[in-house]
Amino acid sequence: MNTLQKEYLQSCRRRVGTDIVADILPFWLENGVDKVNGGIYTCVDRDGTLMDTTKSVWFQGRWGYIASLAAHQLGSEECLEAAKSAIDFIEAHCFDKDGHMFFSVTADGKPVQKRRYVFSECFAAIAMAEYSLAADAPEYAQKAVDLFKRIQWMISEPGFLPAKFNFEARGHSITMMLINVANVLKQVSDDPCLDAQINKSIDELGRYFMNEEYGTILEMVGPNGEFIDTCAGRTINPGHCMETGWFILDIAKSRGWDKDLVKMGTTIIDWAWKWGWDEEYEGMINFRDCKNFPPQDYSQDMKFWWPQCETILAALYAYEATGDEKYLDMHKKAFDYAYRVFPDEQYGEWYGYLHRDGTVAQPAKGNLFKGPFHVPRMMMKAAVLYDEILG
Repeated sequence: MNTLQKEYLQSCRRRVGTDIVADILPFWLENGVDKVNGGIYTCVDRDGTLMDTTKSVWFQGRWGYIASLAAHQLGSEECLEAAKSAIDFIEAHCFDKDGHMFFSVTADGKPVQKRRYVFSECFAAIAMAEYSLAADAPEYAQKAVDLFKRIQWMISEPGFLPAKFNFEARGHSITMMLINVANVLKQVSDDPCLDAQINKSIDELGRYFMNEEYGTILEMVGPNGEFIDTCAGRTINPGHCMETGWFILDIAKSRGWDKDLVKMGTTIIDWAWKWGWDEEYEGMINFRDCKNFPPQDYSQDMKFWWPQCETILAALYAYEATGDEKYLDMHKKAFDYAYRVFPDEQYGEWYGYLHRDGTVAQPAKGNLFKGPFHVPRMMMKAAVLYDEILG
């Protein structure tokens, strides 16, 4: 790394360090935290005005995790209180009688919608684990592990979760997510189910989802990794691929930079960059078709906030793992693009949804899917990586 590269990374470190405490966290502490019912609202307009009191159950867990991470990493007592509020709301209102969590609830916790996925459970588990660490509360570590085992049971028990399709298939999302969930829980537990899940998910990613012919991870494959030649089966989600890449590199790092995992993680990141980076307008696009047919999803060439965050992190992990300066270049392109078009200089936080050319498609700062997760996670994790890389 030369002097200019070092100075650039130092400037990035200053930017994320400032923004997390002066912009992102204050925006949500002021506009999102529900001081009456507990938990957090995320359906807020550009200036933070509440648009809808429906609560995303995903975000009760996501915010519980982020607020706990901020309490631990930044020493924020306000965030620690907010994290406990979110977790209390989860435990009081977000589980159905069968132990499967809701997708959304009312302001005071009445059920609105329930979906077939276990993402709500995944986010609740990492919230409990991170809170256990931040608050030195070991009982929440056990709650996190118990919930993780419940997740494993739900996805393996035939018929418990309704099938998405009328044919057998495997999905990339839950496979890769369980790597990160287990890794977060490993901070506070040595339960063998965690490493077992990490190893299982990594094996499945390599065995079933990494497609050498097309040079990508596919979002859906047959039960034995069969290529499904449909619009859904050909879908590439570059943001998910970047996220998967750094999840794997995070495991490689914890295992002394395991060479096989470094190769796997950086290969996935290289593939994601090839498919996802928009050479004309810059930024990571949403979806591609591995045969280059037009993607079916209407948002296929839009620029969403979260793939940019995952690319920034993935490039940093890849550089730390390999020392290859191509990843510094990848990071610079992703970081400069994201900071040029996503932050709202007037009202704070980041826009979520841009057109391909970088113009704002809609200005709301949150909804049931966007809120305080990808942006603050990127900033806090990147800060650690910058410090490690810069020495």
